[in-house]
Amino acid sequence: MNKRIVTIVGARPQFIKAAVLSRELQRQSGVEEILIHTGQHFDKNMSDIFFNELKIPKPKYFLDIHSSSHGQMTGQMLTSIENVLLEEKPDIVLVYGDTNSTLSGALAASKMHIPVAHVEAGLRSFNKKMPEEINRVLTDHISNFLFCPTKQAVTNLNAEGITGGVYHVGDIMYDATLFAKNYIAKNTKKFDNRFGLDNDDFALMTIHRQESTHNQRTFSDLMGYAEWFAETNSLKILFPVHPRIKKLIQKYRKKSNFSFLEPLSYFETQYLLSKSSYILTDSGGLQKEAYFHRVPCITLRSETEWVETVESGWNRLWTEDNYNFQKPITEYGVGDCSNKIVEVLLSV
Repeated sequence: MNKRIVTIVGARPQFIKAAVLSRELQRQSGVEEILIHTGQHFDKNMSDIFFNELKIPKPKYFLDIHSSSHGQMTGQMLTSIENVLLEEKPDIVLVYGDTNSTLSGALAASKMHIPVAHVEAGLRSFNKKMPEEINRVLTDHISNFLFCPTKQAVTNLNAEGITGGVYHVGDIMYDATLFAKNYIAKNTKKFDNRFGLDNDDFALMTIHRQESTHNQRTFSDLMGYAEWFAETNSLKILFPVHPRIKKLIQKYRKKSNFSFLEPLSYFETQYLLSKSSYILTDSGGLQKEAYFHRVPCITLRSETEWVETVESGWNRLWTEDNYNFQKPITEYGVGDCSNKIVEVLLSV
């Protein structure tokens, strides 16, 4: 009997995770995956390039929903996704991470009594001011399959009374990083020519979250810290610019410490990660990817859901001065997360 799985994505971290799992699903007989792209990341450099580079199947549905308030975006997505689910009648709906697309897909499916599988379940920053925190908590409480990247994520779910359908499968981003490392190793010259890096004396920085960019003062504090860090450590800051912050960076264009880049492809990001001395970021995904490349990370937030990166000495908050003693993080797995997820999904 064939199994129909609807996958819902809308933002670049979801494209990366979905690519890993889609490759595994394509290896299975009797499985049909139907992709919905909500359009949450609509910039060509934030969306199309990822689909092309990662060989993600073209979405059957593109909803083109973006550039509105959280409530309006979530409501529009909920309506549109519901219409698709009525048409496709899937056996499972697969959602990733913590975006508006994640919550909308989970809500639409659960109200139609379609099982929801949440990849990257159980993460908690315990900061309810973050839209992502609201999305991940609500999604977890209406999901049937909760695929956790860490043991702490399992503990978080259990503390909220969620014990059924919980699986510690490791981190799917590690699967993706191993794939990227292999690709980069085979195409090193292309990336060397693209960036022309003479040495590793640079830090890669990204800023994109709402709480980091909602006003000039908050953003200026982070940029001031980055400039101080660069001067103190004799580093250049390579800063790919998210569309959200184009206006905010104008007064920093002439600062000699910063080199501003257009949004990077996935493989370009992984290449620069592997060459950098530090990572400065407000992104959850990059905190882990820094560890996968064994590069120290500084998180430009007041908390992190990836607490094991801090405990293991590979990450620290920008408000702290020192790292813990470095040690390996074993709970992310060995790169077989997608295999474990598919095994569970096909067993029901």
